[in-house]
Amino acid sequence: MSKVKKFRIKVQKSALTDLKRRLSNIRWPERETVGGWSQGIPLSYMRELVDYWRDEYDWNRCQEQLNSLPQFVTEIDGLDIHFLHIRSPHRNAIPMVMTHGWPGSILEFMKVIGPLSDPEAFGGKGEDAFHLVIPTLPGFGWSGKPEMPGWGIEQIGHAWGQLMARLGYKKWVAQGGDWGSAVTHSIGMTETKNCYAMHTNMPLLSPSPALMNDLTDLEKSALAGIQHYFDWDSGYSKEQSTRPQTLGYSLVDSPVGQCAWIMEKFWAWTDSNGHPENILTRDELLDNVMMYWLPAAGASAGRIYWESFKVILAEKPPINIPVGASIYPHEIFRASRRWCEERYTKLIHYNVLPKGGHFAAFEQPEVFVDEVRTCFRNVR
Repeated sequence: MSKVKKFRIKVQKSALTDLKRRLSNIRWPERETVGGWSQGIPLSYMRELVDYWRDEYDWNRCQEQLNSLPQFVTEIDGLDIHFLHIRSPHRNAIPMVMTHGWPGSILEFMKVIGPLSDPEAFGGKGEDAFHLVIPTLPGFGWSGKPEMPGWGIEQIGHAWGQLMARLGYKKWVAQGGDWGSAVTHSIGMTETKNCYAMHTNMPLLSPSPALMNDLTDLEKSALAGIQHYFDWDSGYSKEQSTRPQTLGYSLVDSPVGQCAWIMEKFWAWTDSNGHPENILTRDELLDNVMMYWLPAAGASAGRIYWESFKVILAEKPPINIPVGASIYPHEIFRASRRWCEERYTKLIHYNVLPKGGHFAAFEQPEVFVDEVRTCFRNVR
């Protein structure tokens, strides 16, 4: 069995110097021909953001924050997996694996780690505590980059099962959004000897024709949102699911290209009233971009689309372990209770929230914590 080794992020000064050099030698495009963001990120905002990134942003602050948490790396199926492992001080805490997505990172969970692992320190009750395992997806951040095909959501789900066993957890729960949701759904179908419940903030399902009659307002809105996604918001996924290598040359070579590729989605998918900095700070947004830029993950992170995008669009068999679903109004894919009940045969929690988007834990940490606690109280 591969060892679990302690890990610390240590970015060389030369990498930060190189970034500043690149940010000082940009060949800018002309400005967009319309007002707003309909053609992509406005030139004026990108210039402002890059000036701040080059002259004021401090990566060492983020690095120190990450290094203050217990980080580890272990080899699973020939690939190094980087992860956070926060053990709760409460003896009866539930082990939970939490999985991020694209274009997010483990940084999405930074605000919820304390309240979930040590609720009493944050005004909660010890009986709601969790041991947290937060892995970095293969090809992302400081996890290894697959050199062969095969690392789709099914393989990742199996790997997370191995990781939890390696850490000594025989029974555990899973949580995820975006690709983390897809991995969590895969876990809910294949790792059921050990994973006994799951929670998602992005349900993945295909309502049967019988449930497409007499649509509720939420269902009509959800279908309109899906149509908007495929019409106007999914070009990135087409490229990453078909030609991630071609795209990767630009993303790995140009920090501005990598930043714009990510930031446009934080504009589109956050519940931020038209601007991502209305809900997340500039430093938080750039911290997340750095999780792609520093490890040169533009191509390797995009390959999860090449591996699995068709899988998440395919038929979706029932999931028979207990499932909780939290529906945020600005999520890409939303679902009504009856749609959820059709796929999740044991729906233990369902709630529609008044505010929040795709990056639920990042955007609305207090609400997210309450949703996770409420969901898993049903299986404690």
